[in-house]
Parts: sequence; C-alpha cells; structure tokens
Amino acid sequence: MDAPTLTFIALAIVFGLLVFALCLSGVRRFNLRRALGTVDASICIAGNSWQMGVCRYQDNDLEWFRLLSLSVRPKHKFKRSSLELLGRRKPTEAEAVKVQPDVVIVELRYEGQDLRLAMKFDAYTGLSSWLEAGPVIGVGTWR
Repeated sequence: MDAPTLTFIALAIVFGLLVFALCLSGVRRFNLRRALGTVDASICIAGNSWQMGVCRYQDNDLEWFRLLSLSVRPKHKFKRSSLELLGRRKPTEAEAVKVQPDVVIVELRYEGQDLRLAMKFDAYTGLSSWLEAGPVIGVGTWR
C-alpha cells in the first residue's frame, strides 16, 4: 500500500474511534439522567474550577459524575451523614460565566471541606429535603 492509502486508513480509524467514544458518552449520560434521583449540577471543591456533571442521590450517599467521561464510577462520593448544608445564593458575576444560567450556588461542608454545587432551584429544594430526611444516627439526634 502507498502512503496516502495508509494515511486515509489511519484517519478513518481515528475518526471511527472518536465517533464510538462520543456514542458511549451519550449512552452513559442518557442512562445517568433516566435514573431516579439525578440532577444536573456543576461542582467546585476547595476553590478549584467549576466542573459540569450529574449528581445522583443514593440511600446514604450523594454521588457526582463528570459530564464528559466514560467512567461508570462517580468522581466524588459524599456520605449523607457528613454533608452539612450551609445555604444558597445567587452566582457572582465571575461565577455566572462558568455555570449554567438560572442556577443557585449551594454551599456545603463535607468533613470540614467546603464545596459548592451549582444547580437549578428545584434541584436545590430536592437536595435540602434529601439531607433533612436523613436517617437518625444517635438516640434523639438527627444525623
């Protein structure tokens, strides 16, 4: 085979792999979003940059998955009993260009570390209800 044919075959294989990876990413996102207890939410941990993703509520954990990833495992997993809801606010001007439009910034503390989630207001009300409805961990105490 000559050089142009090999180049064409190599480019076709790379293009095919790229299309395959995009299809897998789409199927992963579809499967994540169709499950109950999932919401779109960007995350910012300890002052790092914002990352887009999907949160999923489990019985005792809040899991966060990256939006553009092929991994089926969550990037971050937070125990419900260790999450503390500090409040919500509107995004600052600097944050507004980094997160989705019409979101609230939810400020949380997890095991002494501050983190922020950017989500729609109805997703925030679901998160706060999920946290408040947590199981009892001591006699006469919540969480």
